[in-house]
Amino acid sequence: MHNSQSAPQNALAASRLTLYLPQNPPLLTGRNMTTKILSRDWRIPTAGLLLLLVLFSGFTLHAHWSAFIQWCLATQITLHRYLVMYLLQLNNHQYSGGLWLLTGAFFYGVLHAIGPGHGKFIVTTYLTTNKESQLAARVVPFLGSLMQGLSAILFVFVLAVGFNLASGDLSASRWYVEKISALLIGAFGIFMIYQTLKSLRPRRVSIRSVTPLHQHDDRCGCGHHGVSVDVEKGDWKTRLGVILAIGARPCSGAIMILMFSNALGIVTWGMAAVMTMSLGTALSIMGLSLAVRYARERTVAFFGGSSTMSWLVPAAKIAGGIVLILFATVLFLTVIPISANGDYIAAGC
Repeated sequence: MHNSQSAPQNALAASRLTLYLPQNPPLLTGRNMTTKILSRDWRIPTAGLLLLLVLFSGFTLHAHWSAFIQWCLATQITLHRYLVMYLLQLNNHQYSGGLWLLTGAFFYGVLHAIGPGHGKFIVTTYLTTNKESQLAARVVPFLGSLMQGLSAILFVFVLAVGFNLASGDLSASRWYVEKISALLIGAFGIFMIYQTLKSLRPRRVSIRSVTPLHQHDDRCGCGHHGVSVDVEKGDWKTRLGVILAIGARPCSGAIMILMFSNALGIVTWGMAAVMTMSLGTALSIMGLSLAVRYARERTVAFFGGSSTMSWLVPAAKIAGGIVLILFATVLFLTVIPISANGDYIAAGC
């Protein structure tokens, strides 16, 4: 009697159990396990090959770096002499020299951006260690380069014209400006480290009010979606620090052009040449920033599934801040000395 009652109960329990179990459960065979392991481990040899490629490229560039820099500096000096010649033509009312002046200034800025300089170092460090939108990667170095031209104009015409300083006094003023700009770069590195450490600190969650969810479609004008969100999510303080760190140090070549044009009485042409020069520098650094951003995005996508990314990104930001501090220290200690007869073309700016 007891067995006849338990049989229907067992059948009912078995039927309920089959409702929660899959009909064809996947079997984890040796082949599936091998495929899963290989799909994870293929990143390691690929990363090793990329590292070897980067090291080989670095050694090759280092072997020919001095010759490359010498060529850049010699070409800059040649272009600078041509710019002076075009200014002399404008002073003699040969206005065809104006077009050649602007063209030469543009290529001077492009070539100047290829050579050594603090702007490229700051942009590369910032975009390597921070996630930025494509628009911000264009705008930030562009504004920083234009600000470098404006700072040269303000430096020359406030000190040379406003205070009527001699060449030796301008050299001393340039020395102080370069010292201050090095301190700004170091301060920006400290700010990067501080922001990273602040983001790693656990935050206390407090709920003050509850707002109902917002309902909208793809064509509504609420502003909660669209292209502008990608730009506005960035830290504007950090971006402003990058712009100031790049633009606070005026270009020595631009200062020479402005001083010479001021001596000839064709200040407007000198200012136009400096801003055209800044435009060439801005376009070159903007191309570099887009390349650095693309490399960073590819690297993050390559190792996106790895658990090491949670600590690798903050570590990279802290390392970038330390590198900027060291770079600022080198700049501060290697500022070109004051010249009593005035400055001439310096290697990079």
